[in-house]
Amino acid sequence: MKFERTALPEVILCKPAVVADARGYFMESFRQDLFEAFVGKQVNFCQDNESKSNKGVLRGLHYQIEPHAQSKLVRVIKGSVLDVVVDVRRDSKNFGKHITVPLNEINKYQLFIPKGFAHGYITLLDDTVFAYKVDAYYNRESERGILYNDPQLHIDWQDLGMEMLISEKDLRQPLFSEATYF
Repeated sequence: MKFERTALPEVILCKPAVVADARGYFMESFRQDLFEAFVGKQVNFCQDNESKSNKGVLRGLHYQIEPHAQSKLVRVIKGSVLDVVVDVRRDSKNFGKHITVPLNEINKYQLFIPKGFAHGYITLLDDTVFAYKVDAYYNRESERGILYNDPQLHIDWQDLGMEMLISEKDLRQPLFSEATYF
């Protein structure tokens, strides 16, 4: 597995070694020792989550604040997404900056999103299966979000030639300037 720092250096792109032949493929999707050696700290994932969505579903931008902040390791098992990460740490030189990363069943990339970053994605294909590990359990009181299309963030969610499907909860998220940060 290879690891690369992104334009938000704490956010790490994980590229697994995929061995393919006529039967299919094999890969290690996670290895704690290699992961922690690159990240430089211990990360104890406690829960795996999975969602299935059709093309045009937008989920996010979500995060949890302390004492229940979460780090995530996200990937696509089937289909394709445009993954978005926003730095919400007030004291960061990258505060308010974002990155976008395509994750799909072909590249099999994973993205490590540490505490202090908001996360969201839009599905680019029908029947997309998105999976992620977290290092803290969901806590409703600690849950926060940012409006996905806040003009201050300038996120290009891509024009899919169709209307996005967004939950009422995500449509009511605060603007970046009004959100709670780390």
